[in-house]
Amino acid sequence: MSRPRILVITNRKGGTGKTTTAVNLAAEFAASGQRTLLIDLDTQNHCALGLGVKLAANHPTAHDLFSATAPMPLTEAIVNTAWLGLDLVTADPDFHHDRAPDDEHILGRALAEPALAGQYDWIVLDSPPSLDVLLINALTAAHWALIPFMPHPLSGEGVRQLARVFFRVAMNSNADLRLLGLLPVMLDTRIVQHRRVQEQIVSQFGQERILGGIRSDIKLAESFAAGQPIREYAPRSRGNEDYQTAFANLCTRLIALPSASGR
Repeated sequence: MSRPRILVITNRKGGTGKTTTAVNLAAEFAASGQRTLLIDLDTQNHCALGLGVKLAANHPTAHDLFSATAPMPLTEAIVNTAWLGLDLVTADPDFHHDRAPDDEHILGRALAEPALAGQYDWIVLDSPPSLDVLLINALTAAHWALIPFMPHPLSGEGVRQLARVFFRVAMNSNADLRLLGLLPVMLDTRIVQHRRVQEQIVSQFGQERILGGIRSDIKLAESFAAGQPIREYAPRSRGNEDYQTAFANLCTRLIALPSASGR
């Protein structure tokens, strides 16, 4: 039985298009015929909003995994979405990060359970922006990391901070972890600052790791309000065009650079 490949969407800074990217790339995986599970580890719980999922207040969430008293199987938290092949595990907006046990392998063990692993080709993790045990769990469980960033100096610093955490985890906890790429969002190359920040990121990480760019598009915000991926809400929009391009570039890079484990 093959195990799913695990992609974490992450940045140390909030407001960088992380959840928009997680929702829309997960939708692209599912639309391409790959069984996909999106797991929201960010307590804002915006993945549910972006996919139009509404659950009862007592429904299990991803954060129940990190209960110190009675952690539950992750399979109990999985819900179907309106899109074939795309399932979701929502987040708990009331979860306090200091409640999580000091164990960086909780998520990895849960994702390796046969009852879950056999169901999916891809698992996409929307990580929290905070540096804590949940972010470390996401990086420790993943095979690949994708870093969306806004072309703003503060976001550039968030990428550099995340890179330090990434390489520490890769060296000490997860030898399979690879940096898939970086994705500029809300991009406008007419703005000098946007060009400068992107040039700095390219200088640090290499042009081959930049997976296109997502231009500013009000349709992306509208699609979240409508509870639909951009491919469904506005297929002719530039937001959808850009995410389609980013997904194609992502797939090309996956073929070129298999993970260390060969999965």
